[in-house]
Amino acid sequence: MITVRLKKGCKLNIAGKPALETEVLAKPSHVALVPERIPFIKPRLKVRVGDRVKIGSPVFEDKRNPEIKFLSPGGGEIDVINFGPRRVIREIVIRVDKKEESVRFKPLTDQELETTQRDDLVRAMTDGGIWPFIKSFPFRDITDPQGRAPGIFINLGDSEPFQPRPEVYLQGAAELFEFGVRILRKLVEKVYVARRPGDSSIINSLNHLITHTCHGDYPVDDPGVMLYHSKKSSEENGSWYIDGQDVLHLARFFKTGLYPIERIMVLAGSQAHESKHFQTRAGVPLTELAQWHKYKTSGVRFVAGGLFRGYTGAKNSYMGFYENSLTLITQGDNEEAFGFIRPGYGKPSSSKTFLSCFNTSELALNCGLHGELRACINCGYCAQVCPVDILPQFTYKSVIADEIEESLAHGLLDCAECGLCTYVCPSKIELCARFKQAKAAYYKELV
Repeated sequence: MITVRLKKGCKLNIAGKPALETEVLAKPSHVALVPERIPFIKPRLKVRVGDRVKIGSPVFEDKRNPEIKFLSPGGGEIDVINFGPRRVIREIVIRVDKKEESVRFKPLTDQELETTQRDDLVRAMTDGGIWPFIKSFPFRDITDPQGRAPGIFINLGDSEPFQPRPEVYLQGAAELFEFGVRILRKLVEKVYVARRPGDSSIINSLNHLITHTCHGDYPVDDPGVMLYHSKKSSEENGSWYIDGQDVLHLARFFKTGLYPIERIMVLAGSQAHESKHFQTRAGVPLTELAQWHKYKTSGVRFVAGGLFRGYTGAKNSYMGFYENSLTLITQGDNEEAFGFIRPGYGKPSSSKTFLSCFNTSELALNCGLHGELRACINCGYCAQVCPVDILPQFTYKSVIADEIEESLAHGLLDCAECGLCTYVCPSKIELCARFKQAKAAYYKELV
């Protein structure tokens, strides 16, 4: 077993962590696919407004590789297709029938799995819309179905406190998870399963599958961080990864022959009415997950996909293909009287600028910058927290100077996209966003 000890990273003492309690949400009237939030893909529509679809019907495919399909998370009628600037497909909204129909795929028994050829398995996963759950390093794009990898990383849980906990989504599904791991072993040479130390009896029952234990603060259990701290050759830079809950979706697909739409999601953040887990379905409206009807306040920011890696979502939008968390925090754009002389005892900060460094209680985060944008001051805070040992301040300067070779030499492709450099930057520079843009631009040149 490999032990990963992260000395950097950041302990996130932020209010609004979800409780382990789980509530079942009612069936929504509408669900949607959000192609705009899937990195790199070029969607080609397979449906039009007014078309009837079943759960598991193809809705769009990736122009780059038509093998990669995205299927309908609901059975009903295509209600609306929302376009953005330059005809970018933002949302494909489905009005859900009271009684939904599902496309039937061929299930796979334990015995059949042993004799199934890899190519047949890959074909079933692409036809069944399951393949996009598997992504590859270093660009975190959907893996090429015809590609090969030395291994695949699975992380059980997330050290970011606003993601679904494994002890919740694995409840009663340990055997299903093991079946999913067996499927992945047919695709790659090695399957790596990582966990953080703890006393969860559910995860302890899977100890025979665990290959990595992660010690440290966020983002110690990110697959990219695990790869960086455990790889032994450059060939491993092309490894794959998949989320722990998505392994269950993979297993359910082959066990039942149905496209899996069940999801465990979390509602979190200091402005959440109730921070806890919810059992719902893919493509659920943000307002339904947030239970917005219970609120009497405005000025709340919806962050879908995680506080440090997500994006601002409009209240009338939907959860994307990869998003399993919705965080509600205050906008923080109100002026604070005499804020420049206040000691900041209640403001979260990774440095000792505020007196909050002595405050051990969980603090509410907001979207306010608490200051204007400034040039990089070479303070080194970003380097102190970077989990993959790059020097973000120098990488950033290489990026804005368009010196791509220099930025690659600084370790741009190793960037775990964790967002910590942005979080700790006193100059309010969106470092992580610039790194992701630079990686994406370089990737497009390669392909």
